[in-house]
Amino acid sequence: MTPLLEAMDLCEDLGADLVAVSVIDPGSLRLPGGRTGARVDQVRASREHEAQDLVSRGRTRGIRVAFLIWEGDPGEAIVEAAESEQVDLVVVGSHGRGSMGRLFLGSVSEHVVRNAGCPVLVVRGRQDGEAAARTAN
Repeated sequence: MTPLLEAMDLCEDLGADLVAVSVIDPGSLRLPGGRTGARVDQVRASREHEAQDLVSRGRTRGIRVAFLIWEGDPGEAIVEAAESEQVDLVVVGSHGRGSMGRLFLGSVSEHVVRNAGCPVLVVRGRQDGEAAARTAN
């Protein structure tokens, strides 16, 4: 199950609102040699389109959905968004790379678990920079 679907199921079961956060990491858009693979505005436009779909899906399930697009380091941005929106729970994905992967690659989910001011539910199988946070009504 994806973190977003897990978060939507929780919101539906608990009658909670959903705050979905998508983080654009400008550093991840750079190709070797300093070239850019995609511009931030192009990625943002794509994420805004995804947001419209998410809000519509939430509405059909009776869930109020807010979609935020932040720029920066994904782990830090998710923690900051959770604090800013005063969420009760953060649902974040993990690639499941294990301890060796975290040692060499870092881990968004690990950063969120260690730094969030609220409980964090880690779900396997997400794309970089995506998270969903749930707040009670």
